[in-house]
Amino acid sequence: SARAAFAVDGLEPDWVVSPSSGEQAAAALKCAAQRDLAVLVAGGATNLGVGNPSRKYDVALCTRNLAGVRYYEPSDLTAGIGAGMLLADFQHLLQPDGLWLPLDAEGSARATIGGLVATNASGPLRHSYGAPRDMVVGMQVATTEGRLIRTGGRVVKNVAGYDLGKLLIGSYGTLGVITEVNLKLFPLPARRQTFLVSTGTLGIARDLRRSILASPLGLLRMVLLDAEAAGMVQAGIGTGLAAREPQMWLEAGGSSPVLERTWKELDVLGRAVGGKIHIYESESSERAWQIISDFGNWFDKTYSGSVVLKGTLPLGNSEEVLSLAQQEAQNEKVRVASITQPGTGILHVGLTGAQNAGQAAGLIGRIRQAAEKKGGALYVTSASAEVKAQVDVWGTTGTGLELMRKLKAAWDPRGILAPGRFVGSI
Repeated sequence: SARAAFAVDGLEPDWVVSPSSGEQAAAALKCAAQRDLAVLVAGGATNLGVGNPSRKYDVALCTRNLAGVRYYEPSDLTAGIGAGMLLADFQHLLQPDGLWLPLDAEGSARATIGGLVATNASGPLRHSYGAPRDMVVGMQVATTEGRLIRTGGRVVKNVAGYDLGKLLIGSYGTLGVITEVNLKLFPLPARRQTFLVSTGTLGIARDLRRSILASPLGLLRMVLLDAEAAGMVQAGIGTGLAAREPQMWLEAGGSSPVLERTWKELDVLGRAVGGKIHIYESESSERAWQIISDFGNWFDKTYSGSVVLKGTLPLGNSEEVLSLAQQEAQNEKVRVASITQPGTGILHVGLTGAQNAGQAAGLIGRIRQAAEKKGGALYVTSASAEVKAQVDVWGTTGTGLELMRKLKAAWDPRGILAPGRFVGSI
């Protein structure tokens, strides 16, 4: 049962290793490298399925036992913790001091801090706070040579030099195993308020997005849901409403006067483009944001055999790519739901109803091509092994592929960490 919990793309590891210290993690990696055993690193396993099928899979290295608090200094807004600590547990630790780590990526409550950092995973809160790479000030990493390396430090202002930690952030466990993370913390907003805008069309949503980004409004989160995704959210929170048009969800934070001023300015901007804005009830808003943040997992569980894509686009192109994706899906008689973060260019698309893996792969290719024509990129976060066999999860590789291969060879010379799973089959 322990092995089955870490199965990926139909492959199950022969062993599950759960080190309780950085030294043990480094020793396990050295042992695996000496025996040419392929290792996949896992924490909460919320992003374990992202990537091409592994060429081989011998060992699952689980970081959940690396969950201690190394230091916590609320007055300095810093903390150092084991990479295996769950984000939900970390937030519980910070809350009495009025602090938080503003991350709301897919599966974030069940995700480990190390997993979020290794995948640079973020959600709608990225609009105002950035991604994990903006919050990490230092880390400890175990290498396949059995060494422990420390990067950065314990404070936000640090020594000059190369920031090796940035190499590990977003590397999906292909270079080393993050065992400890030093983080920059943030004060919790005094209050938060959610606003819902029924935009009617993607054109109105585009105009409202432009107006908001050009205004002095400081929003915590801003997402655009197409009609299908809006209906899923409404069904998930049990409102009994069936949304039939795109919706924009906005969240502001601050004091009561700040929230009141935000409401008035949003009302003016909404009326100017033909949108209807109203304040959303606080009892349902947090559940709604959880569903929005966890869209990929929510869609995958709702529709068996679905495909979920995630991409990045230059600001200003999200609505056009959404329209193209909807048209492609309609032509193929495939159901589509999408969520975008207009302020960051992040795009999520869910597809369900494809007759076979070939049809799904072809649709992925056309939507990806549309995104790339607009200067963006699109990768697959969830799909069956049959679909992955016909399409590269990561899509077109950029100009830095050769440099990435050299880094992989330097950090993991035996190529045991997630072989074949990352960009360019690294």
